[in-house]
Amino acid sequence: MLETIWFALWGILWAVYFVLDGFDLGIGTLGPFVAGTEDEKRAVYDSMAPYWNGNEVWLITAGGVTFAAFPKTYAVMFSSLYSALLLILFALIVRGVSMEFRSKFTSGFWKRFWDTSLWIGNFLPALLFGVAFANFFRGILIDGEGVYQGTLFSLLNVYGLMGGVLFVLIFLVHGALWLTIHSKGPLRQRAARAAGTLWYPLLAMAVVFLVATYFSTKLYENYLKSPFLLVIPAAAVGSLLMIRVFVAQSHWWKAWTASAVFVATVTLFGVTGLYPNLLVSSIDPMFSLTAFNSSSSPLTLKIMLGVALVFVPIVIAYQVWVYRFFARKENSVAPEVGPGQEAAAARIG
Repeated sequence: MLETIWFALWGILWAVYFVLDGFDLGIGTLGPFVAGTEDEKRAVYDSMAPYWNGNEVWLITAGGVTFAAFPKTYAVMFSSLYSALLLILFALIVRGVSMEFRSKFTSGFWKRFWDTSLWIGNFLPALLFGVAFANFFRGILIDGEGVYQGTLFSLLNVYGLMGGVLFVLIFLVHGALWLTIHSKGPLRQRAARAAGTLWYPLLAMAVVFLVATYFSTKLYENYLKSPFLLVIPAAAVGSLLMIRVFVAQSHWWKAWTASAVFVATVTLFGVTGLYPNLLVSSIDPMFSLTAFNSSSSPLTLKIMLGVALVFVPIVIAYQVWVYRFFARKENSVAPEVGPGQEAAAARIG
């Protein structure tokens, strides 16, 4: 029972991370294509600046839960995916440095360098997270001793790359909607147009990935055994469609909320289909690491659960306060957007 609870918490933490840091990854990837002037580039940075470091707390939490609740999985994961995880780590470091260093000097070269670094620091994690999770679903080359028998390029298979492209598109739409809410003028219009335009390749890629998942993984088995779980993919489909509806109506907060639900339910769809596996072995299913054969002792899980029940709500309350505080700050200085601008932004797709 405790193993199942921690497996669920593990999946929820990843879903929360992708919802929150997903818009940062999307904005950073989209930024060079929608921001032209220096003011617009500054607005891109400002739309992420108050939130990105707090959002990364959930990545650390998800990693910490893996380490504490499923130590064997953590060990095999970080040894097997060492190169990919280091690339993600270095990219996130570059992103953080870019956020802080760009404004230190006024040199054009200096700013272009950090703008490029910011793009790399957001695009690369978005792509590699998708590649990693697609390989979790498909299975990786781990043997009975937990030793990875492949290379970094083994992860860059067709299905893995499809997962990477899907994640990039999800975060691009998610980020474009956030940027639409937190910008004004031509930048707002271009971000809105990007959200509407990118929705179509996202829809197409989601369908292709679902079909490929049927042939490449066993994720659907849990749903066939327990049809009530189909509420998760149904919510994902419904929220994806509602993004388009709300974008067409220029209801940007509703569109972003629908996007957040889509990001969360897509993540939970994969995690639920994966259960009880954490790392599937593509060499032999018997070598797979599950919530039961790689977990900590029951006492450890019980103590951790008590700690989580106390401190996770505190972290959530703090982050809610941060979002509300900066939302009020933005609203106090942001000029109203005229009806003409809203109408222009609505003509997308």
